[in-house]
Amino acid sequence: MLIQLHLLQNYSPANLNRDDTGAPKDALFGGVRRGRISSQCLKRSIRKSAAFAAAFESEGRLAVRTKSLPGLIQEELIKLGAEPKIIQAIVARVPEIGRESTKKSADETDADSDTPETAEAESTAETETKQLIFLGRDELPVLAQKLLTLYQQYGDEKKWVKAKIADITKALGSSVPRSVDVAMFGRMTTSEAFEDVQAAVQVAHALSANALAEEFDYYTAVDDLSGESGAGMIGDIEFNCSTYYKYLNVHWEQLVRNLGGDVAVARRAILALVEAAATAQPTGKQNTFAAHCLPDLVLVEVRDKNLPVSYANAFLKPARVGGGQTVMDDAISKLADYIARVGKAYGLSADRRAFVALQDVSLPGAASSLSLTDLQTWVEKQLPEG
Repeated sequence: MLIQLHLLQNYSPANLNRDDTGAPKDALFGGVRRGRISSQCLKRSIRKSAAFAAAFESEGRLAVRTKSLPGLIQEELIKLGAEPKIIQAIVARVPEIGRESTKKSADETDADSDTPETAEAESTAETETKQLIFLGRDELPVLAQKLLTLYQQYGDEKKWVKAKIADITKALGSSVPRSVDVAMFGRMTTSEAFEDVQAAVQVAHALSANALAEEFDYYTAVDDLSGESGAGMIGDIEFNCSTYYKYLNVHWEQLVRNLGGDVAVARRAILALVEAAATAQPTGKQNTFAAHCLPDLVLVEVRDKNLPVSYANAFLKPARVGGGQTVMDDAISKLADYIARVGKAYGLSADRRAFVALQDVSLPGAASSLSLTDLQTWVEKQLPEG
């Protein structure tokens, strides 16, 4: 089963997702420059949303992406009642996790060689892992217990210090997460200590349905204590106003597999995702612009066939103002027309439900929901119960 979400969302002046120059991200699409919000930005806003926190935080079903694995393992070893000397020895090796390969990158020095002496020197100096690791909270106690048991099997600190990290992580075996956000968005590491997880959710880069018009906010700041009327500083910030098309999909069977077959949690995860996709906001420059605008349209499609279809091509010809229509009006019309045409051409069928916040419109084959809650209720009825 495939669940797909299509959203149209208009933003007032905003700089939600910046590039390396500080400008809002953009892309050339259909030969026209468009506003863009990266999929990474959208996924993080969903992961960190109030909807996900309310549904799963208290149960410990949300993960963290961090380099602070040594400190987290230390906390768990303390809970296990391990001796301070043993905790220190184990934690000293944790920063090496993720660097099991003996190959060296171009920017690594000879001090990064995989000899016992340098490994000992590095581990005493480092307090973080080299790479960010996406960790489920449920993995930490298990990993700490495995490390403690393995240390005891080595017998003493000297053997532990001399052991290669590749041998340690191989002996640990892969840690399998059951966190909702890891199950949805996947995980890839270079360490055998953590199982890679194939994402059950795909998130597209959001593109503006309209042509991009980049603008600049010229601002000044006055020194409150100087007594001078002139500017104490001058600056500018780039921003734009755009109507974005957002698309994401969920492969139901993969999500259930990633959650260890827990259908009840998978059902709750889908409902939280629908809410978060509609209400979560990127945080970029929000203190400056406060562009907290909700979608005008949320369309959900459910089909048995695993055939993802984005409707981004509905906006190859940019939406625009005209004939008494707003950009959003035109975007919804283009979307409705494209759904009908592509569905007929490819014989696509799906159960559809749409929540349209303001406009009185209809989409091909889609019944209407009166609220986001009604839409979630409809989605819940489409999901398998076992």
